[in-house]
Amino acid sequence: MRIPCRVAYVVAEPDRAGFAYGTLPGHPESGEERFLLTRLSDGRITFTVTAFSRPATRLARAGGPLTRSIQDRVSRRYLRAADR
Repeated sequence: MRIPCRVAYVVAEPDRAGFAYGTLPGHPESGEERFLLTRLSDGRITFTVTAFSRPATRLARAGGPLTRSIQDRVSRRYLRAADR
């Protein structure tokens, strides 16, 4: 499956680091996803994934709940990988 995207912006601050990518034409969805690490004042680190999207192709629109299920599965994989 072709899923073209590009980095939309990078966060490089003393207590925050991350990036966001946005989809490009040809991607089944239209949206953006951000991955952000934040160091809290007590030294703990949080990892946040923020995403928004909408179907960009007929196939994605036709997928309805199945499309959402695939997005949820991918997000869980991101979080498991970050936990390692």
